[in-house]
Amino acid sequence: MGRVSQAQAQENRQRVVATASRMFREKGTAVSVADLMKAAGLTHGGFYKQFGSKEDLVDEAIAHAFDEQAAHSAVAPEEQAGEPEAARRSLIEDYLSVWHRDHPGEGCPVSGFAADLGREPGQAARAQDVYINGVRNRAARLATGDDDGMAQLCTMVGALVLARATRDNPISEELLQAARASLTESGTGQSEPQQRTD
Repeated sequence: MGRVSQAQAQENRQRVVATASRMFREKGTAVSVADLMKAAGLTHGGFYKQFGSKEDLVDEAIAHAFDEQAAHSAVAPEEQAGEPEAARRSLIEDYLSVWHRDHPGEGCPVSGFAADLGREPGQAARAQDVYINGVRNRAARLATGDDDGMAQLCTMVGALVLARATRDNPISEELLQAARASLTESGTGQSEPQQRTD
């Protein structure tokens, strides 16, 4: 069998990165290289012709996930029309949807990679830098007035992670609904303190 052309090698590399980005969000970065290459339709041996290590692939997969997200969530029509509140609500509704809960491989890298990066702090400095920028950018899309969007993002990511962990129980959808209501009732996600009646 002849050598793979440079163009084919680049296409194979991109396929591995895209496959890894999806699989890592679905199953975590503990996915084996053999399983990953099989899912990409390539041989296990080809991995080390493309990547120095699995850690290099994790870095690229995280960057790919955020690039993919940025391409899909470029300025929304609502934002272009000067309706930032409608855009913010749409983002919250989409994020806290049953579809997003059930499709982590196509979902947000903030929630998809949080656990893995939290388990190995400092070991993937490049990946962590990309991740931090992604968190800041996602929060900025939620920002309103004096609110930088960070607390809203924390609520969304936490609710999604909990909903995925409880997927086979009715509480899963209750968690999504509770977070949606909390973030959309007052327009900023900041609800007024309630007075005690007891």
